[in-house]
Parts: sequence; C-alpha cells; structure tokens
Amino acid sequence: MERIFAKSTLRQFWETNPNSEQHLKTWYDTAMNSDWKTPNDVKKTYSNASILKESRMVFNIKGNDYRLVVKFNFEKQWIFIRFIGTHNEYDKINVETV
Repeated sequence: MERIFAKSTLRQFWETNPNSEQHLKTWYDTAMNSDWKTPNDVKKTYSNASILKESRMVFNIKGNDYRLVVKFNFEKQWIFIRFIGTHNEYDKINVETV
C-alpha cells in the first residue's frame, strides 16, 4: 500500500475545480491500493502516465484537462504530490524542480 503526501493538496484543488474531484479521488484510491515498485508498474495501471527523471511521473487527469506531477519513493511506497493544475498551468512549470 502506498502512502500519499498530501491528500489535502488534492482536496484543495478539487474544491476550486469541482469537475476534477471524482477523477482525483479515483487516482488516489488506485494509488493507495496499488503495490507499485517501479515506474513500469505504474505504467501498467496508467499507460498514459509520463516517466520523468528522479522518480517523478506526470498523470493526465480528467482526459488531460489537468496534470498531476508526483515524486515516488518506491522503496518506502511513498508518493509526494508536487503539482496539480490545468494543462496551461502545467506548461508554465519545470516538472523536474516542482
């Protein structure tokens, strides 16, 4: 089972973007109930996820309306939320440093 830091980040986002709520809850529940040991394990569940350097991945949320950037610690089964935003907001960040 994964541990996700911090669900409150997702909750704050869906409170201002209600159409993302069910999609983020589904991602959260899937991640919590998965036993991902490598980025390729994640890709088996989310084939559209993008693998980045330093154990970071980008997930398309709600048909790519939103982007979720996370950093994994696969050994400890931890996921750190690094960014959630619109596709336009995503284009303005450096995914390797957020």
